[in-house]
Amino acid sequence: MITKPKGTVDIIGRDAKIWKRVESVIDSVMEKYNYHYIRTPIFEQKELFHRGIGDTSDIVTKETYDFIDRGNREMTLRPEGTAGVVRSFIENKMYGDPSLPIKVYYNGTMYRYERPQSGRNRELTQYGVEVLGSDDPFIDAEVISLAIQINQMLGLQDNVVHINSLGDQESREKYRDALLTYFKPHIDELCEDCKNRFQKNPLRILDCKVDSENEILKNAPKMIDYLNEDSKKRFDTVCEYLDLLQIEYVVDPKIVRGLDYYNHTVFEVHTNIPGFGNANVLAGGGRYNHLVKELGGPDTPCMGYAAGLDRLVMAIKEQQEIEEDSLDVFLTYVNEDEKKYAVFLSQELRLAGFTVDTEYTGRSLKGQLKQGDRLHSKYFIFLNSEDLKENLVTIKNNETKEEEKIDMEYIIYYLDEHIDAFDDGSCHHCDGDCHCHKEEKNEENRK
Repeated sequence: MITKPKGTVDIIGRDAKIWKRVESVIDSVMEKYNYHYIRTPIFEQKELFHRGIGDTSDIVTKETYDFIDRGNREMTLRPEGTAGVVRSFIENKMYGDPSLPIKVYYNGTMYRYERPQSGRNRELTQYGVEVLGSDDPFIDAEVISLAIQINQMLGLQDNVVHINSLGDQESREKYRDALLTYFKPHIDELCEDCKNRFQKNPLRILDCKVDSENEILKNAPKMIDYLNEDSKKRFDTVCEYLDLLQIEYVVDPKIVRGLDYYNHTVFEVHTNIPGFGNANVLAGGGRYNHLVKELGGPDTPCMGYAAGLDRLVMAIKEQQEIEEDSLDVFLTYVNEDEKKYAVFLSQELRLAGFTVDTEYTGRSLKGQLKQGDRLHSKYFIFLNSEDLKENLVTIKNNETKEEEKIDMEYIIYYLDEHIDAFDDGSCHHCDGDCHCHKEEKNEENRK
């Protein structure tokens, strides 16, 4: 038997339902914030990620899926979304757009060769946002608010932003010197990865998963103490805007993020779910003002974040009870003439906006009733040859078990009235724009 590769999952059943809901909420919120969808290739030139992400990050040193194609070109399956968006921004000359900043979002699969664990797979799906072309702290606050807004729309509780500043280049150099001085006498007490990071990028030591509880890391100098006046003022402004947006946050000096391209604002969104551990971090990102220039474009300030859909789905399942899928109507029949009418009527009801299913495998009437129950159908429609001759059908309420015979012409009206009737003035199965409301709206307009 052929099985799926290690570190990948099949998204089916209840998970698929939640997944589609998450994607729908993301699209809806992005539209309200005027962020536009962007789709970049799943594989890119290897150099893009090695230059863009940085050769001291775990993603590049350990986790990328690299391969040589038939043209002898070095390619990499994308491990994250930002570098591809920046490459597209440069290649398509978006920096010349007079409507800067460019505000985009993506939702797609990424690939990282890491040890699979809860909420971390080798094939993962992330959505993310990128704002290219603005250095305004307002954008920092807006991007953070997007992550919070989406979590809240998904019904996730206890969302807290952990925020820090990595400062400008001058501040980072002072902080780097302070870390080198601090870690030098302790370097042999840290893991092998941290020893390698010591010379290349000592900030990455603070993001170490192996030594995260080591007192040496806990007592390390804090970046916020090394911010120059401009960087400190900028960070204070971002926090002020978060206060105006009524977003709960804590200043967390441990937040440095795992990628080399960040500067100034960095943040994570933590959601309190007992037993989740590191999986409580549902989103993270920050400002990256030098990446566009690093990849060959003009000097362009940028801000963004990403979140894993796998973890979001896990969190939703942990915090909420998910309703079972249900049908509005299940059609039953026992002979070929009735089946032909089921073919016609199922299409008519679906076009009217109802969720409808019927029999496809030759079950008996008793078996069809069981199938309708399994699909949580609200109503059964029994197609009986004798009734059909008189243009009648029998409709059964599957909760009360009450049955009625009605004229075929009134099926849609009957179902409209009986299946959740109207909700806030709109039909239960539409947004108020289907055939059910055309005359109603015309009458209102005439008035």
